[in-house]
Amino acid sequence: MIIKINEIGMQENKVFLVTGANSGLGYETSKFLLAKGATIIMCCRDLSRGERAKQELLKFNFPGNIELFELDLSDLRKVRSSAQLIKNKFNSLDVLINNAGIMAPPKTLTKQDFEIQFGVNHLAHMLLTLELLPMLNEKKNSRVVTVTSGVQYFGKIQWDDLQGNRKYDRWASYSQSKLANVMFGLELNFKLKENNSKTSSLLAHPGFARTNLQPKSVEANQSWQEDLAYKLMDPMFQSAKMGALPQITAAVLPNAKGGEQYGPRFNFRGLPKICKNAPKALNQNSRKRLWEISEKLIKDV
Repeated sequence: MIIKINEIGMQENKVFLVTGANSGLGYETSKFLLAKGATIIMCCRDLSRGERAKQELLKFNFPGNIELFELDLSDLRKVRSSAQLIKNKFNSLDVLINNAGIMAPPKTLTKQDFEIQFGVNHLAHMLLTLELLPMLNEKKNSRVVTVTSGVQYFGKIQWDDLQGNRKYDRWASYSQSKLANVMFGLELNFKLKENNSKTSSLLAHPGFARTNLQPKSVEANQSWQEDLAYKLMDPMFQSAKMGALPQITAAVLPNAKGGEQYGPRFNFRGLPKICKNAPKALNQNSRKRLWEISEKLIKDV
């Protein structure tokens, strides 16, 4: 079933938090929801860039409201402190959209010495989600939407080397983090249902979407081969606006259900539809194992 975006109604009196909201998919998601009258908590690593994005959005005179917060996902202590500031400002939250991400950089570590893709894409969003769950539980039919990638289907959890200390392959680490997103999203939904929570957990992937992830990866790695590959593949890419539609759908479609994942119709482009979760994410024992490992890693920060 293809989702008809024009059937999505107004979102007045709803509060959405979007990570990585100042560019790419996060910006387009914020823009769409603002036009529907929502209040957007724009979370950005760089406040100056966030402010520029906020001012651009305000020019449209949308009926929604914007609140800007700093959120550095590469430092778990800052994630915890930013979450506290958000909780101090807002009593409840309708939808959390875990959108921000890093793709295929050279070996880099977070503030707590985690491999940065596993740390930012997975651990930081897990911590943020757990910190904000009490706010989400204040609202009926609230949702957590975790944004993954098509590389989830090729990902493999390196149980004996999660941080790539023995061998680092930037693309293998990226696909691992995106598979971890799916495993987290599904396990979270299982736990929420088990506790009769008002909140559900869904997933989304954008297909091939033109965002700043591609040029940033090329610049960071100084890879002419990667640059050439993106140029050759350019006809297959869709806009960030189109790429944002699956996560928007997961966030607001009235009949969307926990555990579902939304992606482009043709896998890499097109209007959103329900798509399959990565087969490796369906093993509950593996999901539970990753959850417990991740929980220990973020617990003492």
